[in-house]
Amino acid sequence: MDWREGTVRWMKWVRPQDIIMVVLFAAMAVASPTLDVSEGGLLFVLAVLQIAGPKLPFLRSPRGKVGWITLELIFAYLLIGYDGGLVSNFYPILLLPIISAATYLGVVGTLLFTLLSCGAYISFVWFVDFSQWIIEPEGIRVLILRLTFLAVAGNLVNVLAEALRVQSANYRGAAEGLAEANRQLSAAEAAVRRSERLAALGQLSAGLAHELRNPLGTMKASAEMLTRNVGSENETAREMAGFISSEVDRTNSLVTRFLQFARPLKPRVATTDVTEILDRAVELVERDAPQYHVTVYKNYSPDLGPFPLDAELMERVFYNLLLNAAQASPAGGAITVKTRPADGMAEVSVIDRGQGVEKKDLEQIFNPFFTTKPEGSGLGLAIVSKIVDEHGGRMAVESEPGKGSVFRVYLPLQRKT
Repeated sequence: MDWREGTVRWMKWVRPQDIIMVVLFAAMAVASPTLDVSEGGLLFVLAVLQIAGPKLPFLRSPRGKVGWITLELIFAYLLIGYDGGLVSNFYPILLLPIISAATYLGVVGTLLFTLLSCGAYISFVWFVDFSQWIIEPEGIRVLILRLTFLAVAGNLVNVLAEALRVQSANYRGAAEGLAEANRQLSAAEAAVRRSERLAALGQLSAGLAHELRNPLGTMKASAEMLTRNVGSENETAREMAGFISSEVDRTNSLVTRFLQFARPLKPRVATTDVTEILDRAVELVERDAPQYHVTVYKNYSPDLGPFPLDAELMERVFYNLLLNAAQASPAGGAITVKTRPADGMAEVSVIDRGQGVEKKDLEQIFNPFFTTKPEGSGLGLAIVSKIVDEHGGRMAVESEPGKGSVFRVYLPLQRKT
């Protein structure tokens, strides 16, 4: 640690104001005509409380602040009592607890400690020997003026401190608003970049798919002709022809998905109940993928009514998300489908408790051709994202490896023209 770090740490605990405060308390001790060890010790304790109180972590809670200010009041009371009570020159020291309360505790705390401080000062009346001393009306007026001065000072500091608290709250609100705006801007930039990549890759995929269709058709026809013309004694040739035909079918299916991804989407929207679409998607997954043995739980919000969307396209979206969740879940696992309104949007969540997605892959899972499955094409989630984008919505995902994933689809409840 060099001298700069040491200076920074030292400045956190000792401020220039603290040095000034020490000098002022020392000046009070020197100026006191009755200074002795006890009086100096009480002044020293008050100085320590005033300087160190706001810096100690355990005194930052409301209860800690009340305890700290109460200690200030007790030692101020002892100092005034030791110095002569009502006639003590140290009576303004009662401003310490009042101002501290006004700074940290608000209106109620200020009023409470103002009353306690005034009551503490008035209590010295009980120690006056009225057989030797008489309080003249002028003395009563002076006593009232002193008490009023304490109350006015506390109220003024509280007004200033309240203005600072309101201003600080406004600054915090503005900072939180800026942080949220930055998060939304980052999400929008990521969505724009993803859309640009989708558009470029879509054009490439369309051209590539059309170029592949013709040779695939020729290969398919040749394989079928070879199967018909090869005799049964040449079993190897027949098997090879079968392999060619099945691989052509698989490649042709992949080309079809390329075209689905590349084809411009124009959603045909109609006011539809999203729960009906979800029910159909669940039925399709249970029919097409019974081997995963998962149970789908439905948690539909009654507050979410029908809204405009393309039922056919959104059924494809939810089917893909449910199928991915089933593939990621262990045998006998559970999937939850949840809907709710959220800030003018309809939120549909597909929640699984499967293997999850690695953090490094979260930013890429909606990119075309990115997949973690050995036989995946990497187009499923890309098509899902494209359909949701065309509806004016957005996708969000939360995942933790080994604990599962939550895919959220946000769709506008009102269609923008």
